[in-house]
Amino acid sequence: MPSMRTALADAEEVHRRRVIGLEQYLEALAEENASAVVASEMSQKKVVGPRRAVPHRRHASEVTELSPDYQALMAAAADGGDDGLGARRAAVVLGWDSASVSRVEGARARLKRLVERGWLVEAKPGRFTLPVPPSQQDTGAGRPGGGS
Repeated sequence: MPSMRTALADAEEVHRRRVIGLEQYLEALAEENASAVVASEMSQKKVVGPRRAVPHRRHASEVTELSPDYQALMAAAADGGDDGLGARRAAVVLGWDSASVSRVEGARARLKRLVERGWLVEAKPGRFTLPVPPSQQDTGAGRPGGGS
């Protein structure tokens, strides 16, 4: 018979997957409807409807092309330097309750989305940093931070 902790952990995992799934669904819906709502967005001061999709890094020239939430995450990742940005801190940056597992997982999903689109890298598990520009990449040994 599973313990209460095991049952709670299982329920939290199911909830985390549903939150991520919902965010992915909303993003896909936003991408699908993006062309249909462009004309109506131009006439409105406040955009109503799905949030803006995250463009791939190679299709966008600046961070300012990201939505304000994603811009805030990028700024926090830059401030994090080599230590990077974790999901709990990202939740705080987004103005969410960092004690809420679902909010932390939602923040992690957004960070992972930025990784998928080339805006951030996850060099260490759970730590998200800005990618190193090709001109600054080291080609061999002596890397700062080394391996473990």
